[in-house]
This record gives sequence, C-alpha cells and structure tokens, in this order.
Amino acid sequence: MSRGTGGWGPTPDSHVFPTRRYDLVKEFVIALGVVTVLSVVAALVFSSPDDPAISLQQWARQAPADVVATAAGELAGTTTSAGYGAPYNTAAEGQSLGPVNLQKLPGVTLPVDSAKDFVLDPVRTLVGDTAATAAVRAWESASADQQQAWATAYSDALAKAPDGDPAKVAAGDYGPVPAIAAAELRLADSGALEGLLTSRTSFFGVDSTKALLLLADGTHLEDAARAQNLGGDQWGIMNETGNYPGQPWLWLYSLWYQVPPFSTSDNADIGVWALMILLSIGFVCIPWIPGLRTLPRHLGVHRLVWRTQRR
Repeated sequence: MSRGTGGWGPTPDSHVFPTRRYDLVKEFVIALGVVTVLSVVAALVFSSPDDPAISLQQWARQAPADVVATAAGELAGTTTSAGYGAPYNTAAEGQSLGPVNLQKLPGVTLPVDSAKDFVLDPVRTLVGDTAATAAVRAWESASADQQQAWATAYSDALAKAPDGDPAKVAAGDYGPVPAIAAAELRLADSGALEGLLTSRTSFFGVDSTKALLLLADGTHLEDAARAQNLGGDQWGIMNETGNYPGQPWLWLYSLWYQVPPFSTSDNADIGVWALMILLSIGFVCIPWIPGLRTLPRHLGVHRLVWRTQRR
C-alpha cells in the first residue's frame, strides 16, 4: 500500500526475499559443545581443590604422638575445648563486647565434658581390652586432685620427650594416664573413634562437632592449615587450599585480624564482627548521610564515562 505519489511503495511479500537454510539444532549442539569444553577447562584451571577431610584415623597414623598428647591434655583439662566456655562448658567467661558477654549470654547449649566425652567414654567401650578397662577403673577410683596430678605430669613429660614420643617419656608417677592415652590412640588408628564421637548424638552419625573439637585440640589440624596458608595471621579467611584465589571479597573482614587491637585481643572475633556490622550499616546508609551522598558528584568520576553529546 502506498502513501500518495511521494509516499512508500507497495510492501513486498515476505516470500519474495531470498531465504537460506538454517539448522537450529546444529547451532545449538555446536554452542553447547563449545560452552561445555570452556567450562571444563575453566573448572580445571580455576576451580577450588576438593581436599578430603582429615579423619581421626588419618590423624592417628600421621601424628600418633599428637593423639597421645591430646588425650593426656583432655584428661588434664588443659586443651582448648576443655577451657573454651559457652556453648560447651562454663570453664571460661568467653568473649565480650564491652560490658555484654555475648558468648556467655546464650548459656551452655551443647554440653561437652572433654575428658569424659573424648577419652574416657570411648576407651570404656574396649570391653575386651583388660589393660584399658583396668586403667579407666583406676582413673575413676582416684580423687580429682590425684587425676589432675597424673594427667598434668604426663602432659609435661610428653612435652619434654624427644619429638613428643610416648616411648621416650621419662619415668614418673603418671598413674593410668599412659594406658588410657595409648588406648585412645588404638581406637583412633582403627577408625572406631570417629564413629564413637559422631554417632552418639544421632542415628546417622552426621554430627561431627565432638570429632572436630578433639581434632582441633591437637596440633595436627593447625599444622595442616598453616601448611596451606590458612592460618589466621595468613589471611586464612579469604584464602583457599593451595595456590588458589579463594574468596577475595572477604579481604575487608580478614584485614582486621592482621592489625591491632584485633590481632592481639582475646575478643577479636566479636570485635571484628561488631566492626563489620557497623561498616555494613554505614554502606547501606550512604544515600542518607549528608556529605557522603553527594561525594560522587563532587569527585566527578562519572564525567569520565558519561559525557553529554553535543550537536
């Protein structure tokens, strides 16, 4: 249809134009193949490694002396978990924010008796091991002061022994502690200790809290973390195992752990958490803060990318 003598001419039919065969399925398959190859290559080059979790059995086989020393420390009550405080026990006040003790506020919600739960109860299951049974019986029949004296003496002796080797510990009055610690090592080496610590809270054994607490009480886990540059003073929060980029967006959170007063404070976790909350609130409120909200206009950075077109 035309618009007068100077208007548009008749609209041609679509079938008048030349056509070309187009295989949509073929194009889709090619695109899918290219994207798949690129995804696989990117995954091989940039993906995070899938390192297997450290098991208690692996711990026992790679660092048996550390297992024995940790068991003695649990009996002496000198490990991290034994003196952690809430939510596991009341052995410490925990971290606080000013006058408010935020760690202690919820109370003990997951009771853990390190000596009993991590060492004595597992060793007590060795009903066929007469030496282990007799050692636990001797421990339980002694007074609390005597138990403390035995465990502390053995822990100190292990620390002084060459390479912490239990076989090289100097003679002393350690009571049944060496036998109990040796039984703990046998349980861990057999793989039974992992099941004993994870299956007591649920039928399927999916709660690894106690197993992780016991593992963290030793030095093997920390040594493995530091070997991968995952220590707290190695910016571990934002690092990844191996030479991988990790989570660089966590740099601000990890930064505060490297500078005083957080780097030397016992309340570093709560202090950093509170500071990040304040910073986050500040970022959210920038549009309502006088001076800050008009800062981009005064800086004029937008003029570098947004220019008025003149005719």
